[in-house]
Amino acid sequence: MPSPADRVYSASHEWHKLEGDTLTLGITQFAVDQLTDVTYVEMKKPGTKINAGDNVGEVESVKTTSDIYSAVGGEITEVNKALADDPSLLNSDPYGKGWLLKLKITDKSGLDKCVDAKTYDAQQH
Repeated sequence: MPSPADRVYSASHEWHKLEGDTLTLGITQFAVDQLTDVTYVEMKKPGTKINAGDNVGEVESVKTTSDIYSAVGGEITEVNKALADDPSLLNSDPYGKGWLLKLKITDKSGLDKCVDAKTYDAQQH
């Protein structure tokens, strides 16, 4: 399945979807496939200010724990509370219901280091 074209992708397998000055962050299908069954998700709390490249949380699976990074700086405005009750949403719908958090952007320069969906998918094969 190709990655959605309405967002950009980082080398560490996070997707970034920009809508105005709000950015939604998640992990890619490739990352989910590498992790296998996700068992726990923990993100930093709303109100936390981050810089581009900062760790914003972690995803645990039966295989490993993986840190999650944001390509942009800003303030976390929302975390996906549904993942606390059902972390498997990341496995079943990483580009939809499995989003991780939302940020109000203060520094979007890191998006310049991200790639489009076609380039990202080509790098994974």
